[in-house]
Amino acid sequence: MSNRSNRLEKVEVRLKWDPSPRNQPPHHLDIIAATYSADAPYGRPVYIVHFDSRSPDGTINMSRHSQTGQGFGYVEAMTLELDRLAPSFARVVVGVAIHQNTGPKTFGDLSNAGVLGVEGYAELLKDDFAKLAGATAGTVAESVRDASGTWEFHEMVRGFDSEPIVFSTEMGSAPRP
Repeated sequence: MSNRSNRLEKVEVRLKWDPSPRNQPPHHLDIIAATYSADAPYGRPVYIVHFDSRSPDGTINMSRHSQTGQGFGYVEAMTLELDRLAPSFARVVVGVAIHQNTGPKTFGDLSNAGVLGVEGYAELLKDDFAKLAGATAGTVAESVRDASGTWEFHEMVRGFDSEPIVFSTEMGSAPRP
C-alpha cells in the first residue's frame, strides 16, 4: 500500500476528523501540498497548495474543504494530477497541519482522524495519525518522479511541531538521521 510504482496519473488525498466537543473551539485541519523542482528536490518549495489556493497550472487543487470536521467520512480532499505536472518538477510532498489559533492542539487531541490516499479505486495510503499523536503537523506522503518520468507514491508519515505556515516551508526537508 505504501509504494506503487506503476504509472500514477491522478491521486486524491482525503482527510477526516471528528468535530470538537460542544462548546469548544473547532478543530481546523488542512491538507497542504508542496512541489519541488528537479534541481532542488529537498530545497525550497516551488509553490504550496492549501485550502485557499491551487497550483498555478491547475494540477493540484482542493476539491473539498472543512474548517470543523463536520460531515460524513472524509470531509476534505486534494487532487494531484501528477501526469500533468511539468517535467521540471521531481517531487510533491503532502502533509496535514492543525491550526493553532485556539490554543495548542496535537493529533492526539483529535478523535477519529485519518488520511486516505487513492488513485481511482486503488488505496495508496491509509493512516490514523497514531504515530503523530504529539505533533501539530505531519507529512503523510510524497510522490517522486523517476528518471523515466514515471511518478511513484510513497507513504511518508513524519511529525512536526509547527504551525501551518512554518510547516509548509519545512515539510519537504530531508529526514534527519
